[in-house]
Amino acid sequence: MLDANRSGTATASPRAAATEFTVAAPAPAGFTTRCTRVLLSPWSRLSLLGALLAAAASSVLLFEPQRLLTQGWPPQVAGATAVVVFAAAYGLITVAFVPRPILNLAAGALFGSTLGMGAAMAGTVLGAWISFVLGRILGQEALRPLLRGRWMKAADNQFSRHGFRSMLAVRLFPGVPFWAANYAAAVSRMRCAPFLLATALGSIPNVAAYVVAGARASTPTSPVFLISVAAIVLPALAGAAVAWKKRHHLRTK
Repeated sequence: MLDANRSGTATASPRAAATEFTVAAPAPAGFTTRCTRVLLSPWSRLSLLGALLAAAASSVLLFEPQRLLTQGWPPQVAGATAVVVFAAAYGLITVAFVPRPILNLAAGALFGSTLGMGAAMAGTVLGAWISFVLGRILGQEALRPLLRGRWMKAADNQFSRHGFRSMLAVRLFPGVPFWAANYAAAVSRMRCAPFLLATALGSIPNVAAYVVAGARASTPTSPVFLISVAAIVLPALAGAAVAWKKRHHLRTK
């Protein structure tokens, strides 16, 4: 409020001035707010990702999906339902670091070349998508500050700037583990759509070779089986030779 003094000048009363310049202090964060911040912190999410992967790996060790190669598919599930269930299970257990060659061989042995190829490819894309989403949501923010090494920075830069062609090359190269490529792409700034498209296109040759080998395993002397085995072995040898050459080149520098 303004008070008039004897000279006629209006002045603010002490109470009004104190009220005008009082700044409200921020209220301390409550217990629920603090807990929420801790749970949503990058390292808490990364710990959750580690726990999920550990649980998935433990489940795989418990159920032993490799028994499909020796015992076959459960008789309770048959037809198109079996193909869909196999593709879904394929995608889930690849997140737990199960080697895909075993699953691709099982797809061919259980469903034949055509249906086995469809189930294996669907499972491949599904597993890549699950890994990418988990890594992007739970691990990217915590892991990106740790990308300090020369090789790690180079890989991150390659995935971030040239996502599609880099991932396509990785999928065609047999020496890079499936899970490692998935989580490396998730930590980078690669977009999901190019990642999945490159995964689908780049995985076709390798998946087809293993599925056909699994479907023709009962006739190991047939030309189709021998060609499929050659399609597996030759790219692996070429990849090993390229990796050895690069290693030797780096040592000489």
